[in-house]
Amino acid sequence: MTATPARRRRRPPARSPERPVPTGPQEGRAPAPGRPEQQPAPGGWQERTGPASGGWPEQQPAPGGWPEQQPGSSSGGSRRRAAPEDGPRERPAAGRSRERRSPARPARSPKPPKPPKRRGSARAEEWSIPWLEERGLTRGQQKLVVAGGSVIAAVAALTVFMLVVSGLGGGSVPERAETSAAGTQPRPGAYKGWVSSKVFAPIAQRTADPEPLALKDVFAEKTLKEGRITLKLAGSKLDSGCAAAVWGPALADRLTQAGCTQALRGLYTSADGRYVAQYTLFNLRDTASADALVTALTTMHRGGWALALDSGTAAFPAGGHTEASGHAMGHYAGLVWIGRADGAEPDVKDDFVSLALTARRPEKAVFRRVVAVAPKPPVP
Repeated sequence: MTATPARRRRRPPARSPERPVPTGPQEGRAPAPGRPEQQPAPGGWQERTGPASGGWPEQQPAPGGWPEQQPGSSSGGSRRRAAPEDGPRERPAAGRSRERRSPARPARSPKPPKPPKRRGSARAEEWSIPWLEERGLTRGQQKLVVAGGSVIAAVAALTVFMLVVSGLGGGSVPERAETSAAGTQPRPGAYKGWVSSKVFAPIAQRTADPEPLALKDVFAEKTLKEGRITLKLAGSKLDSGCAAAVWGPALADRLTQAGCTQALRGLYTSADGRYVAQYTLFNLRDTASADALVTALTTMHRGGWALALDSGTAAFPAGGHTEASGHAMGHYAGLVWIGRADGAEPDVKDDFVSLALTARRPEKAVFRRVVAVAPKPPVP
């Protein structure tokens, strides 16, 4: 076997720095895509200005890389492209830049969602009362103590509230008997109380006016007239036991505590039969008792009131609309009770103010007591 003689490499001619070495199409190699072939011009190769797409023309490899030496070439051996010594550096081709990109990173698996924080449980764990914890109580026992204290405080507040209401309502709560009686007995739907004035100071104590009252003193007038209102006396009654003249245990107890010794009642009807009125006068111990009675009736009148006199000519209708007022006069307390005979509410034709003033005419007996008890001025 004979040895193959070493092939001699052909050195490319040197090129000037102003002109790059032209590279034409080689034999057996197809031109690179996207690279225009260089055509020789008369007088030599011409230089192409500007880079072609994807890089400089001389730097584009053919598909599959740079071609090897093709057999049958004119040089008889492999040709190697000489790099310019003084020319510009080679730029990487677009194809190679894509090949040299870093490999894609693997996709990260999504993180599992975090469970929601339970704020309530954290707060419950942090909940504690220091002074109860010092006594060895657990959090559960502390909650029981706080809940029990809240219930006790609520019960105490309710008890105080009921006591205040009872004090405003006369010191007692109407019983069931009072409620049932209120459904059958007529009572006023509206009430207003007035305490005693200084005019009645001479009879502030019953000891200063010890003589009992009589029906002929209080209801001496059989006909009362005030403006267009005319009232006629339909009946009268005197009770030494004041509890017999009222209904409702609370009112009866209040009269007993006030030292009531007399209850005088007079029933009136208007001349035209449209109105009905009743005046009741209580003889009490002192002015303080009379003031307390007329004030307590502000709420007590719903569960107790003076009994309406029974008369064939006049009567208060059960469940009808009526109005009342209380007046303290020294150690006396008078109750005025008025309304329409049919129980209807007053309209524009009804003058309840004049009706009430007319029904108070029996109070003249009290003013006569003031004059009788008051000290006489010295005679000059």
